[in-house]
Amino acid sequence: MNFEIINPSSTEELLGTIKSLQKEKFRFGAGCTDLLMELKKNPEENLTVINLSQVKDASFTGIKKTTNQFRLGALFTAHKIVINEELKINFPVLHQSALTLASTQIRQVATVGGNLCTASPSGDIACALVALEAQCEILGTTGKTRTVPVTDFFMGPRKTVLKSNEVLYSISVPVNNKLSKNILSGFIKVGTRRSMECSVVSIAYHIQTDEHGNIINAGVAIGASAPTIRFAKEACEFLIGKKLKHISHKEKEKFAEKVLSYAAPITDIRATAWYRKEVLFNISKSIFE
Repeated sequence: MNFEIINPSSTEELLGTIKSLQKEKFRFGAGCTDLLMELKKNPEENLTVINLSQVKDASFTGIKKTTNQFRLGALFTAHKIVINEELKINFPVLHQSALTLASTQIRQVATVGGNLCTASPSGDIACALVALEAQCEILGTTGKTRTVPVTDFFMGPRKTVLKSNEVLYSISVPVNNKLSKNILSGFIKVGTRRSMECSVVSIAYHIQTDEHGNIINAGVAIGASAPTIRFAKEACEFLIGKKLKHISHKEKEKFAEKVLSYAAPITDIRATAWYRKEVLFNISKSIFE
């Protein structure tokens, strides 16, 4: 591999670098867990890699909690998600998705922003963030930001809404303090092997109930089942008002059918489209078992 690497150390330097390369070929790298593999397989001539891992801005690298959200910098790592107790308590789905990501070593450097910007249909953390209806903060070279729902961030496999003069700055996960703390939240990932697997199919769910056990809020997303990670809106709406601990077998199947309606899987080397649909249907039902 032959490419130039630039190491900006501040946000200002980063934006200046992006602006100066608008007429050149460049890519962003942070943990580079996906980028290096991609460039090894498909080398690019005259490429510049902007190394984001050297940016020391806490807004890029840290986490901040407010009354209504957790804001994670785009360079916040999967390892930091795993060890953060507040995230584990409030969003088990996010904790579990980070914990299933690759290996311990890779989680040390793999970033939230990288998992989103790779725009893989099988992105683990990305799937959890879609279920949580997170918001993406995008920073442009003018210094201005814009916010995009994570469900709208993906345009297709390996394609996002980011423009050439923009970089993903942060991801905000909403917290509704008026809702009950009673939650059913998790991430189910089915792969072809036990470790380091890329999902054959996955589902992320975050369901909240009131003090009587009635479902009052639900977020469900499916991965590796369509060209992009999808939010199963009708399946979520179907759950509202139902008692979490008394969902019947018929209701579980109805829910699974609604989840499956968002799937458009392909057949590839890892699994057939038929198999993916069967697995997705079954793991959707298993959420309540």
